[in-house]
Amino acid sequence: MAKKTVLVTGGAGYIGSHTVRLLHAEGYHVVVLDNLVYGHRGAVVDDGVELVEGAVGDRELLDALFQKYAFDGVIHFAAYAYVGESVQEPLKYYRNNTAEPLTLLEVMAEHGCRVFVFSSTCATYGEPKTLPLTEDHPQSPLSPYGKSKLMVEWILGDCDVAWGLKSAALRYFNASGCSGDAAIGEDHDPETHLIPLVLQAAKGEIPKITVFGTDYPTNDGTCVRDYIHVEDLASAHSKALKLLMDGGESIQCNLGTGVGISVKEIIDLAEEVTGKQVPVSFGERRPGDPARLVADPGLAREILGWEAQNKGARAMIETAWQWMSQDHGGHFPEN
Repeated sequence: MAKKTVLVTGGAGYIGSHTVRLLHAEGYHVVVLDNLVYGHRGAVVDDGVELVEGAVGDRELLDALFQKYAFDGVIHFAAYAYVGESVQEPLKYYRNNTAEPLTLLEVMAEHGCRVFVFSSTCATYGEPKTLPLTEDHPQSPLSPYGKSKLMVEWILGDCDVAWGLKSAALRYFNASGCSGDAAIGEDHDPETHLIPLVLQAAKGEIPKITVFGTDYPTNDGTCVRDYIHVEDLASAHSKALKLLMDGGESIQCNLGTGVGISVKEIIDLAEEVTGKQVPVSFGERRPGDPARLVADPGLAREILGWEAQNKGARAMIETAWQWMSQDHGGHFPEN
């Protein structure tokens, strides 16, 4: 049987690169399209994976790629993902996250490619009314980032009706951790994710970690989130791709563990893993931060046969610390 060929946009980014590595190991022919604004050339580590530098909205480039490879499916990661920045620069987010994928979808339709796995987010739900969050929870995002992702979900549904596009919208919770062998990892600039920030504070790379709010209605007063290991996310994308390639219908699924972990618990566990003290300061709550965000991952288990293998934060912190403790300090070489 001939190899299936997959286009992965944003495949040099954090979650994308881990997914590319898994797909390559599973025997897919993978082509990565990344503009390298936030992605890293060094994150595409496998021989035989082609990295094309370019934009999702570049129609001429996309036409050339689809003519050359006749892709069997697309996994779309490419997006800007800083919630605060999206509030300050909404047009940047709507252009990149919502408008540019329209060109990709048009080219897919013209070339008869009808399989699309979409990197969505739990930010499409907004303020939770019930927990754990299920897929039928109302979607009322609070930021342009969340809105830009929800718009694409709507567009995918319309494309299914219009020309038979089958899609999987995968709504992540808090992506974390790094590859088990520390070959690739998390390297954002600026870094906003809690676990790498806590570990940077433990290493002395930043002066301290600020905990925003200690009076939430949780066990220790700090926010509770659902942390999902990046290799578990990669596995879900692979399973969703196979489901759609095998003729499955379009789906929307939460990707989380169903286990909530507080900010304070993350800090305590990081100190245990690293053997170092994490300097902490305490600040006021940030606007729009819910007390708890935890997924109900039951639908992904039912439809995809997927379940997170890492349900506590230890593996996420251990693999992130292993990545950050190498000579490169947890950073890819500059592109």
